[in-house]
Amino acid sequence: MKRIKNIFLTFILALGSVSCVSKLAYAEPALELPEKFQYTATADTASVANLEWKQFFNDPMLQGLIEKGIKNNYDLQIALKQVASSQEKLKQAKYLQYPDVGFAVSGQISKPSKNSMNGQSLNLFLGQNHVEDYNAAFNLSWEADIWGKIKNQQEVSRMQYLQTYEATKAIQTQVVAAIAQGYYNLLMLDKQLNIATSNLELSNNTLSITEKMWQSGDTTSLGVQQATAQKQSTELLITQLQQNIAIQENALSILVGENPNKVNRTIEMSDTSLPQNISTGLPAAMVSRRPDVRQQELVLLESNSIVGIAQANMYPALKITANGGVNSFKIDNWFQIPASLFGSVLGGLTQPIFQKRQLKTDLNVAKIQREKNVLAFRQSVLNAVGEVSDALVSNESLKVQEQKATEQVATLKNGIKSAEMLYKGGMANYLEVITAQGNSLQAELNLASVKRQRLSSIVDLYRALGGGWK
Repeated sequence: MKRIKNIFLTFILALGSVSCVSKLAYAEPALELPEKFQYTATADTASVANLEWKQFFNDPMLQGLIEKGIKNNYDLQIALKQVASSQEKLKQAKYLQYPDVGFAVSGQISKPSKNSMNGQSLNLFLGQNHVEDYNAAFNLSWEADIWGKIKNQQEVSRMQYLQTYEATKAIQTQVVAAIAQGYYNLLMLDKQLNIATSNLELSNNTLSITEKMWQSGDTTSLGVQQATAQKQSTELLITQLQQNIAIQENALSILVGENPNKVNRTIEMSDTSLPQNISTGLPAAMVSRRPDVRQQELVLLESNSIVGIAQANMYPALKITANGGVNSFKIDNWFQIPASLFGSVLGGLTQPIFQKRQLKTDLNVAKIQREKNVLAFRQSVLNAVGEVSDALVSNESLKVQEQKATEQVATLKNGIKSAEMLYKGGMANYLEVITAQGNSLQAELNLASVKRQRLSSIVDLYRALGGGWK
């Protein structure tokens, strides 16, 4: 026991004489962020992204679809499984600082040659031609974390876990935005179908008037053909819109984790409401809020710890091994205590000398990878700022477009009334009526599209600012 105590004392002193190195200090890369986002008047600390998605989207039908998507979307479920897997690895990493302990039981019978020295010695001293050996022992192995290698290994596991967590949040923001985009696209298609159906009634009326005028000799058969073609074009458009509605319903159903089916909606696109005066907040706050940017920073933190591990591998390692148990050359007195007890302790410092430059290469490669991840982090920040700026300029431009498109629709609707009155009075030909109806139809379809694009730009801005995962 005294010798064992001396061994432990020796290595404790050796451990204390070495300067312990913890994980490498992390310095966040310098980011060139603007004071405020482009196309915003002032820098405001408040941000619409802080709203939970249930507060941002107030349509009950859309809320129901998003709830289903968060619960059933398979991409999200896969991400959650990845989080669970990383969590198990993180739990295991917490035990890296503890020693490895094992238990082994063995039995061995050896029969040396009778003409060998061992064989003759056995006959002389034991009166038998074989030797038995029975062993039952606990084995312990422990490496002191002098240079912070184990701490860095634990840190790598923690960063990997947090990456999967942030990745899940990033996927949720994408799923929430995709469901909202699909829902608003469905409302746009509904609106366009209503517009086309109403226009079909106008085409039927024009065709009826043209046929009567042709029968009375006031127009030619060409007018009837042109009016018929106008009606057929509208019917074709209705069929296409119905097809697009069915496909969009299928896509939404799959997105929320269900079989393709009808999607219920109780409102029209004109009844939808999203926050109009959107506060973007500060770019620096967006960087810390966006899950994908945060995930990229965690990759950088992981690479920093990997550099620490590679550096620690170049320094001496202090390892202590011990084993003890019972041993006997006869099975009948194998477990006689204390006669069969044995034990040993071994400790040592090992310093790698020549590893064919492998350790230095690993360290240099780890440092280069860290530099690459710094660049990737900066690129993710730049992309995030760019997405916010794109959404802002789109939203502002679409406000103007929606106003102009609304005015155009009003003008062209009045033009239809004027053309029909002039046509009935013989002061306009059928081409002017058909042209007025076609122009009005396209203008109304375009207005519905612009409104949908504006809703989409607001959703894009909400996602780009980091909203949707709360």
